[in-house]
Amino acid sequence: MRNQSKIATLESRFPLLAVEENCIISKDADVTACFKVRLPELFTVASAEYEAIHSAWFKAVKTLPDYSIVHKQDWFIKENYRPDLSSDHQSFLSKSFERHFNERPFLNHYCYLFITKTTKERMKIQSNFSSLCKGVLIPKEIRDKELVSRFMEAVDQFERIINDSGYLFLERMTADEITGRDKESGLLEQYLTLSREVNPSLQDLHLGAEEMRIGNNRISMHTLSDTDDLPGTVSSHSRYEKLSTDRSDCLLSFASPLGLLLSCNHIYNQYLFIDDSDENLSKFEKSARNMHSLARYSRANQINKEWIEKYLNEAHSYGLQSIRAHFNVMAWSDNPAELRQLRNDTGSALALMECKPRHNTTDTATLYWAGIPGNAGDFPSEESFYTFIEPALCFFTEETNYQNSPSPFGIKMADRLTGKPIHLDISDLPMKQGIITNRNKFILGPSGSGKSFFTNHMVRQYYEQGAHVLLVDTGNSYQGLCELIKGKTKGTDGVYFTYTEDNPIAFNPFYTDDGVFDIEKRESIKTLILTLWKRDDEPPTRSEEVALSNAVAGYIGQIKNDEQNPSFNGFYEYVKNDYQQVLQEKKVREKDFDIANFLNVLEPYYRGGEYDYLLNSDKQLDLLNKRFIVFEIDAIKDHKILFPVVTIIIMEVFINKMRRLKGTRKLILIEEAWKAIAKEGMAEYIKYLFKTVRKFFGEAIVVTQEVDDIIHSPIVKESIINNSDCKILLDQRKYMNKFDDIQAMLGLTDKEKSQVLSINMNNDPKRLYKEVWIGLGGTHSAVYATEVSTEEYLTYTTEETEKLEVMNLAVELDGNIENAIKRIALRKIKPSKKQD
Repeated sequence: MRNQSKIATLESRFPLLAVEENCIISKDADVTACFKVRLPELFTVASAEYEAIHSAWFKAVKTLPDYSIVHKQDWFIKENYRPDLSSDHQSFLSKSFERHFNERPFLNHYCYLFITKTTKERMKIQSNFSSLCKGVLIPKEIRDKELVSRFMEAVDQFERIINDSGYLFLERMTADEITGRDKESGLLEQYLTLSREVNPSLQDLHLGAEEMRIGNNRISMHTLSDTDDLPGTVSSHSRYEKLSTDRSDCLLSFASPLGLLLSCNHIYNQYLFIDDSDENLSKFEKSARNMHSLARYSRANQINKEWIEKYLNEAHSYGLQSIRAHFNVMAWSDNPAELRQLRNDTGSALALMECKPRHNTTDTATLYWAGIPGNAGDFPSEESFYTFIEPALCFFTEETNYQNSPSPFGIKMADRLTGKPIHLDISDLPMKQGIITNRNKFILGPSGSGKSFFTNHMVRQYYEQGAHVLLVDTGNSYQGLCELIKGKTKGTDGVYFTYTEDNPIAFNPFYTDDGVFDIEKRESIKTLILTLWKRDDEPPTRSEEVALSNAVAGYIGQIKNDEQNPSFNGFYEYVKNDYQQVLQEKKVREKDFDIANFLNVLEPYYRGGEYDYLLNSDKQLDLLNKRFIVFEIDAIKDHKILFPVVTIIIMEVFINKMRRLKGTRKLILIEEAWKAIAKEGMAEYIKYLFKTVRKFFGEAIVVTQEVDDIIHSPIVKESIINNSDCKILLDQRKYMNKFDDIQAMLGLTDKEKSQVLSINMNNDPKRLYKEVWIGLGGTHSAVYATEVSTEEYLTYTTEETEKLEVMNLAVELDGNIENAIKRIALRKIKPSKKQD
């Protein structure tokens, strides 16, 4: 008895035969090469770059032979962030960061490219001849082996052209990636189940007239398959209004509304069918003549004839290749209410592209079947429209979501669109890739822009990865973090210096642990004494520089010979007695070096003087092995003498770390203190630090909030900006009218300007974060979100009331600041959960 059931097995209708040499072979003898595609990150591409990407696609498609199909398939899948809490080395704050993002939903993007070689007959089939409608599929034999060989050569050229563009990268998929392994599902299995889980169970496919269903997931299909549905004009890119200003344009690809901006589970299929162009044009010539003959019977015939002639004129005038194209968005959900919503969202996305949304219910099953990787030859020809390669490529999506850096070192930021944590290396990997030549950073952000939060977040992660961190602060921004580290290390680390009248900061610039005075040490001493001796507007003469250099060298020689304890008092006495006699013997004139003036100016720092404590410390600070040191000098930031001297001595501490700690990462971050040392007399010292630190596996970071300081200071430009390959900017909308000057000073491109001015323009009100722009070497840049956990917020906060709350509770808990933060965080988190 004949089986009357309408149910068929997947095996009987499955259109693919095998995977050989990493190519899919269909039962109709079509050969498909499969690639994974790496696209540029969202919001990081400029107009010229979009044009270059478009041009690369065009050149590559032109290499393919007739009767080839280019099928680009973009998957956009809703996933949840899974934190890594297994590591025993994670700190309290690192774990709180991971927990904060636990189960954070985001849209992940996977992009594939399938290039299929089929036949003329297969290119013409319609939906009623799909393999879905056949009873049994009998494999055909590939007769023309030479044709396949030529096709694979064209595919290799295609791959080379795309990869040489520098913007897109194709990677050939292996047989295991296509078919799957024991513990990992392949692409075919993922498509047939609409799931990227490991080994998902195959479910029933319901191919009905009104709806298509895979398991419980109902599919909604929108198609662009007719020229009447297309916009009047297309381009490689379009302006994204939400992040654009009157002064800048944020650009995305023309088809971006169908990509990451469409926040639901969906697949965007893009097809290019490369027919015989000459045959197509001959067919249109014949059709135009027929329309002309019938023009008197219908105005529509006359209009169609004009459109056909316009198409032919374009093709012949510019030598354009006639192809067919089709684009569809396949979204799905197991919730009927959500399905209606995503159907509306997809239609709205198409409307944003000025396309006419067409919800396809007739050919949904056929289009889904043709979308199986390697089965593009089954595509129904009536669902495609005639066009040229260049306009068709405008419908390709050209960007992906933010990607994690493969480097083991880095900091955690967040994706500005979805809030997913991103591992970002802005130091080591860019150095290895040649993007930057030094690790130095320049940070600019007005008050309230989130500058201190970002710097706290960054230096905390540097410290946790083994770096030595030295901070020069003028506003108690790092007190909470320093106290937390001090408590965690039981006082062995986390050193916090602050200047008070009762306990002033004191140093000995002539002290070294090993008794070695190398070039760096000598230069540091000379710079310090020059700062004490000369005013900003009074540069030393060449003879004075030589005399000072000889005086320092002479005193160092005396120290080594006499084995005396070095100090500034000793240096002063050496100049007053021994060196004065040397100058008299050399007959150095007073106008060349006025030693009386020299001694008079330096007398306040000598024994019995007003500042005799400053440079004659008998306590040798053991800071070499302390990994987190903060010098808070807000009390003396306006003191014309103490501020620059203390700052230079602090720099000497860092230079000592540079010289002594081989192979250890070092970081010095200077907040507003740089103003005191970025003066005429200090320019060489700053240049030296910024140029030399990279040789010692270190980086110098300067932070400022006053835009006028960078615009009007040539020292900043010459010494700091030119030697900082990483520039970090926060919200600059306060400086909108001055931004042209900032752009010129920092050497920002128009693309970078657009990115900076887009900061915080379209923030998600459901999340608490501020955005930051990071630019590397003038070539790589993006905007990220600084989003932290409640525990991190309480550690980094500069709000007086919040800091006092933490500190007071810590006192009640025997000084345990970590437990204080945990308790307050728990109180803050619980109410918000109740509200949710």
